[in-house]
Amino acid sequence: MNYKMVRYTLAVLLLFEALFLFVPMLTALCYEEWSSLLACGITALICIVIAAPFMFRKPKNTDLYAKEGFVIVSLSWILLSAFSALPFVISGSIPNYIDAFFEAASGLTTTGSSIVPAVEDLPKSMLMWRSFMHWVGGMGVLVFIMAILPLSGAQNMHIMRAESPGPQVSKLVPRVKTTASILYLIYIAITVIMVLALLIDKDINAFEAINTAMATAGTGGFGIKNDSLFSASSYVQIVATVFMILFSINFNSYYLILKKKIKDAINTEVIVFLGIVFTAITIVTLDVFLNKSLVSPTGEAMDTTFGGALKHAAFSVASLISTTGFATVDFQHWSALSHFVLILIMFIGACAGSTGGGLKVSRIVILFKAMLREFGNLIHPNRVKKISIDDKPLEDEAVHSVMTYLATYVFIFVTSLLLISIDQSIFNPAENTFVTNFSAVACTFNNIGPGLDFVGPTQNFADFSPISKMILSFDMLAGRLELFPMLILFTPSTWKK
Repeated sequence: MNYKMVRYTLAVLLLFEALFLFVPMLTALCYEEWSSLLACGITALICIVIAAPFMFRKPKNTDLYAKEGFVIVSLSWILLSAFSALPFVISGSIPNYIDAFFEAASGLTTTGSSIVPAVEDLPKSMLMWRSFMHWVGGMGVLVFIMAILPLSGAQNMHIMRAESPGPQVSKLVPRVKTTASILYLIYIAITVIMVLALLIDKDINAFEAINTAMATAGTGGFGIKNDSLFSASSYVQIVATVFMILFSINFNSYYLILKKKIKDAINTEVIVFLGIVFTAITIVTLDVFLNKSLVSPTGEAMDTTFGGALKHAAFSVASLISTTGFATVDFQHWSALSHFVLILIMFIGACAGSTGGGLKVSRIVILFKAMLREFGNLIHPNRVKKISIDDKPLEDEAVHSVMTYLATYVFIFVTSLLLISIDQSIFNPAENTFVTNFSAVACTFNNIGPGLDFVGPTQNFADFSPISKMILSFDMLAGRLELFPMLILFTPSTWKK
């Protein structure tokens, strides 16, 4: 383990954390929120003071291998969550540090689960900080840093691979720094386009447009209003629906479109993803329309026309499969069929290489093809058949990696559910239901935000005990980092020199 390089990289990260805090500080200046300005300034100063001693001399040995990459990524996200919580605590917006850590982890991992019962009571600078954490965390904090400051040459790929979502990570161009830059330029461009699209609606101001765009870009879903996007115009809701889907697609596809490689851009994963979205919208729309089950977040029955059912079904499907978590209706009042579809797409999630969470569509495709191959082998034991994606053979190692990921995913999910259920039965028996506990783990582990029952789209996580909040915070971080970077911290051999 190259400890000096790990410390140096983490120090660089803290300096960028101080730089990130200028966004809420500028917002605080604009709205004259002096306590928030002071809180962000103090936090930035703490980051600089801690980082400074490790920045005077860059280590001579700058080698970073897979082990260091995993450790740097996991510790970076834990540190960022820990320091990003401080502005909430110091400003008094969220006085309890564990609650603030939960909120910060939810922001950075683009989960969107919240312990704040009334977000409109928060200062605008803290609302901006929540949304900005979504935006930075969406593409990856270290990917952002690599786009600006190369850390160790070609070995940056170990960091990028550990932080980027999906079973496989590839470079768009030979240099990792250039790849990171291209990804972030595309990310920034689509975010700006969304801001401009939202501003066409004269009823939305710049503050609302920027916050909504950043929360959508990171597929995070932190709202700036208590009813999420229910009170927004139909135009804003439709724009959000479109961009939630766009941010759920692998960003490599956008690069290939720019290179006029349309056939390569519209690959198997994209086709399957869009097919799942279309099918889910169709089922939910028909179900909601026939059952007349549209209910506002405030509990009022809504007029259920076919157009309204289609709009809200499309929004909810886009919100949950992208793992954004915005809401325009209370889907708890929908039927068991719609709930099944919504829970299913929660687990499937978005495409690899996007800002969305979940298992990822590419893994689902690989698992399905592996299942078909095993069925074929039962009938023809002597045949040898490779799994291929887009006419490219997939190595058995990649298939094995997906199987291992799924087994680890199930293990962590079941363990978390057991611990949450035990804790809830002791500290919060009134809300200790299987649906609540299951969906709480599902929506944090898959970085979605809202769940069902007591953690539904009109509820929050404030009533969970501190122990449950820390377990769910771990789930958010593990889910965002594809499990293994977090788990490797608990492996003794990781820390050997």
